[in-house]
Amino acid sequence: MRIVIAGGHGQIALRLERLLTARGDEVAGIIRKPEQAGDLLASGTEPVVCDLETASVEDVVKHLEGADAAVFAAGAGPGSGAARKDTVDHRSAVLFADAAERAGARRFLIVSSMGTSQEPPPGTDPVFAAYLRAKAAADDDIRARDGLDWTVLRPGVLTNDPGTGRVKLAEHTGRAEVTRDDVAATLVALLDEPRTARRTLELINGDTPVTEAARTIAEQS
Repeated sequence: MRIVIAGGHGQIALRLERLLTARGDEVAGIIRKPEQAGDLLASGTEPVVCDLETASVEDVVKHLEGADAAVFAAGAGPGSGAARKDTVDHRSAVLFADAAERAGARRFLIVSSMGTSQEPPPGTDPVFAAYLRAKAAADDDIRARDGLDWTVLRPGVLTNDPGTGRVKLAEHTGRAEVTRDDVAATLVALLDEPRTARRTLELINGDTPVTEAARTIAEQS
C-alpha cells in the first residue's frame, strides 16, 4: 500500500511512518523544510518537499498520484498565531483533500482534535480558539465529501509517554490523555479497516488493544 502523509515531520507522522515502513508499506511524507528530509529517510520514508500553505491543488495532486491512502497529520504547531491555524489546520487540510480526490486516493484520514464539536467557551485563549475553529472547519469540509472514504480521528490530550497498545476508541470517549505512539498505531489500524470510513472518532488511552478497538468500531458501522 502506498500512503502519503501531510505534515510528514510532525510527531505523530514520524511515528506513523516508522510503523508503516516497518511492515513494508510505501510511504511518502510531505514536508515544508528540506532539512527535515533526513529524519524521514532514516525510517525508509520518501520525503516530499511541498509547502501546503502556498502550493496549488495541481502541485499536490502530483504527489498523490498512485496513492492508496492519504493522511493529514499537519498542524501549525505551538508558537504559531491564529492566522496560521487557519492556513495550515484548515485550508491546507482542504487543499490536501481536494488533491486526494483528484488523484483518486479515496481513503483519507485526518488527525483532528477533541473540543471541535462546539464553539470554544468564553475565556478560551484566542489562539487556541482559532485552532479549534480551524480544525472544526476542516472536519466539516471533509465529512461533506462523497469522493473520499474519510475517517476523522480526534485524539485527547497528547503525551510522549511510551505507547500502551491499548486505547478507547468511540464516537465519544470523554476527555483524557493518549500517547502519540498509540495515536500512530490507531491510524495504522484505521487504514487497515476500511469499514471505519465515514466515522468521526475520539481516542484516549484505555483497555482495548488497538486492532480490536478498530475492529469493534468497524463492526458497528
